[in-house]
Amino acid sequence: MDVELAAVAEADKPVLANLLQLHQYDFSEIRELDLTPHGTFTYRYLDSYFTESGREAYFVTVDGSLAGFALLRSDVDDDGSWNVAEFFVVRRHRRRGVARRAARLLFARHPGEWTLSFDRNNAPAEALWRSVVAEVATGAISETERPPPIAGTRLRFTI
Repeated sequence: MDVELAAVAEADKPVLANLLQLHQYDFSEIRELDLTPHGTFTYRYLDSYFTESGREAYFVTVDGSLAGFALLRSDVDDDGSWNVAEFFVVRRHRRRGVARRAARLLFARHPGEWTLSFDRNNAPAEALWRSVVAEVATGAISETERPPPIAGTRLRFTI
């Protein structure tokens, strides 16, 4: 199985928007997201990935077929570390090592400081991120707890 990352071009923004709908749908039971009157979810940062520096969008592919996406941003206010803002693999490719391989490819793109957060109510994501970060971090991994309404954990580590 060949897992790759492909930079999302602005012409592919509608494809990314479609995948974000699937991602938001998955999160609707975790974060209690509501549909708009048009039957869609809102993701207010999509355009930022095509207009702001320090943001990167990637498609995750498996054997050349679309399988998900990853959105990264440089946390300028937080010492310039890279942050995994959103990460999504479609259900067909979950629990097959796709997310793990894609995450490792992401981290390899920007050696240095990283942060990522996961929701406490998303046990599969917590298990994935704790495991992957433990494999790739070159030093200590620090944790900070986020309070409700979106209770979760933020990891800080170095690649």
